[in-house]
This record gives sequence, structure tokens and C-alpha cells, in this order.
Amino acid sequence: MRVRNRTERRREWERRAELPMLFGSPLFLACYAVCVLNTSSDPLARDVALTVLFTVWGLFAVDYAVRLVLSGQGARFVTAHWLDTVVLLLPLLRPVRIVNTYVALQRRRDQPRLSLYGRVMAYAGVTAALLSFAAALAVYQQERGAPGATIKTFGDSVWWACSAITTVGYGDVTPVTPLGRLFAVVLMICGLALLGAVTGSFSSWLVQVFGREDRASRAERGGPPPDDVRPPGG
Repeated sequence: MRVRNRTERRREWERRAELPMLFGSPLFLACYAVCVLNTSSDPLARDVALTVLFTVWGLFAVDYAVRLVLSGQGARFVTAHWLDTVVLLLPLLRPVRIVNTYVALQRRRDQPRLSLYGRVMAYAGVTAALLSFAAALAVYQQERGAPGATIKTFGDSVWWACSAITTVGYGDVTPVTPLGRLFAVVLMICGLALLGAVTGSFSSWLVQVFGREDRASRAERGGPPPDDVRPPGG
């Protein structure tokens, strides 16, 4: 009974926190962008952005702590919810919470708006865009003014992020600082994973579509089913 009550309380907390977390992620990213890109001599905008940024991070920390306590898993919660743990420790990945929360909200729908393959490609695309923008901000913050830096403007950083996450890597602009290169490694790893997910989903969708068309064509002609759907021993 006690475990069930704890589980129900955790689910109720997650249900109530989904929308605040959904709006908190882009707000965090927007405040971080203001902190990085604001070149005005007036510190007011930067101070306000920093205040909101740390407030949002505090809300994420509170949400993580409450779910950790209500789960009753102890240290196992850290590994079982590894994405939330990484997001809490690495603010660069905080926008990924948007996709994670959106997936949770979609589970409430009886019928998702997109097919399985469509959802995978949509989620991967949104994640890639958010990570690219966040990485461009982080790398630009580290690279601007660094000796020998080739990333001198935010436009250079965005161009670098696009080439990195797509695994193209033109090499015309590259990070030279240790933290900049660390962010580059993270972005490249994420890019490979996302590209593989999109490519695999798109290929599976094409096979499914062509297979359905082939079965329909054979059915119209009255021919035998294709080998991939023919029953064993048939």
C-alpha cells in the first residue's frame, strides 16, 4: 500500500510538472542566448537573464529531487533516468527536455498525430535543431576572443554546428579551446546517433510502403504473396 501510494504521488507530480518543464526548457535556452549574445553595455538585460536562467535550473533540480525521493529507488534512479541526470548536470543539453516532455504529453492521447516512423523523425529533427543552437551558443561563448580562433561571430558558430551535427565537417571553422572541442565531441556523437535514427526510420518506412504497394498489386493480379509475407511451408 505504501509503495503504491508513493508511485501514485510520483505520477501525480510528473503529470503536474510536465507543462512547467515544457515551457522551462525554451525559457532556459532563451536566457542563455541573451547572456551569450548581449553586447550592450547595460548589464540589466544580462542580469535579468542570469536570474531567470538560474531560477529555471533550480526548478529542474527541484523536480529531479522530488521524483528521486518519490521513486524510492535511491541511487538506481540516477541510472534509470540517465537523460534527466545528464540534463541536470549539463545545461547545454537542457533543451532536450522539450522533446522528453512532449513525448510524455503525447502518451495521454488515444491516437498520436504522427505514425511511429513520423514521430521518430520529428523528435530527432527537433532534438538536432535544439542541440545545434545550444552548441553554437556554448562554442561561441568559449571561442570568441580566443587566440587563433576561427569562430569569430555567432554566424560562424551556427555554420560550424550545422556542419558538425550533420557529420559533414568542412573544417573551415573549428573550435580551438578545450571546452569548445569538448562541446564539439558531444555534438558530433549526438549527430551520429540522430542521423542513424532518422536514416533507419526513413528506410523502414520506405520498406513498409513499398511492401504494402507490392502486396496490393499482387492481390489485384491474383498472384502469390511476396516471399517476405508468404506463410512458412507455403
